[in-house]
Amino acid sequence: MSRQDRSTRPGSDRASLYDDITNKIIGELEAGRFPWVQPWGPATAKAPLAMPRNAATGRHYSGINVLILWGAVVEHGFPGQSWLTFRQALSLGGNVRKGERGTTVVYADRFTPEDEKRRARETGEEAQAIPFLKRFTVFNAAQCDGLPEEIAAVAPPPPPGLIEPRVEALIRATGIDFRIGGNRAFYVPSQDFVQVPPPQAYFEPINWHRTALHELGHATGHPSRLNRDFSGSFGTKKYAFEELIAEINAAFCCASLGIAPTVRHSDYLGSWLEVLREDNRAIVRAASQASKAADWLLSFLPDADSPAVELEPSIDRRAA
Repeated sequence: MSRQDRSTRPGSDRASLYDDITNKIIGELEAGRFPWVQPWGPATAKAPLAMPRNAATGRHYSGINVLILWGAVVEHGFPGQSWLTFRQALSLGGNVRKGERGTTVVYADRFTPEDEKRRARETGEEAQAIPFLKRFTVFNAAQCDGLPEEIAAVAPPPPPGLIEPRVEALIRATGIDFRIGGNRAFYVPSQDFVQVPPPQAYFEPINWHRTALHELGHATGHPSRLNRDFSGSFGTKKYAFEELIAEINAAFCCASLGIAPTVRHSDYLGSWLEVLREDNRAIVRAASQASKAADWLLSFLPDADSPAVELEPSIDRRAA
């Protein structure tokens, strides 16, 4: 029988699907990775460890689908464990974004061929059903737009204790639209909101605080606040300069709150060096604007918690 005959015969798709799944698992094991022990550390997985579930029905996936979906979460960096089909997304009022590729999962069932039914009738024996797999495609909720808020949420609210109370109070008091979710931290100037992944997504919760303060630093530049220049696109000197302001602001805020500051965006080092080499006043201006940003944020701390910092009349404040 030719390859074409084999590929078109009944059941060949089922056999191929079994092969696809088995070969993938073999490949993972040969590479020293155990599909049932996914690396859920912050460097490899954005989503919290949980059983994958269907976002439309609330039912949890089982068997091989758990391994398939866990693998997809790690491979693609999805921020949550909720999945749904194309039709389910539409039924919930949302849609799968154009260009998104789904993940193939399987449905296990059994069927009894007509020949087997006939044999059973003729012999009086019980008919033997044949197990089979049927493939279908699902999409992570992060690949969809327009889903209800409770469906689109990628993680439950952080449990008490993961967010330092003073930082939580500070965030709330600023009035900045601060959202927890997703798999990356950013500020959107056009819509004036900050989004930061949940504390569980960070190896150490303290890194969540550092990230939050960095993004809040960006938000201080909104026209309704300190009115900084956000016109630089990614990769430009203006963009790098704004990142430098936010970085230094976070260091100032952290130090004022007793949190050891760290470099959050060392990948901008080259851009920062370029900016500073071209303009010997750039670091002075950046530090000045960072101080203004930190002052603005920290002014929302309760008086009892406000840091007692004496500010010297240094040149940076006059050089903005």
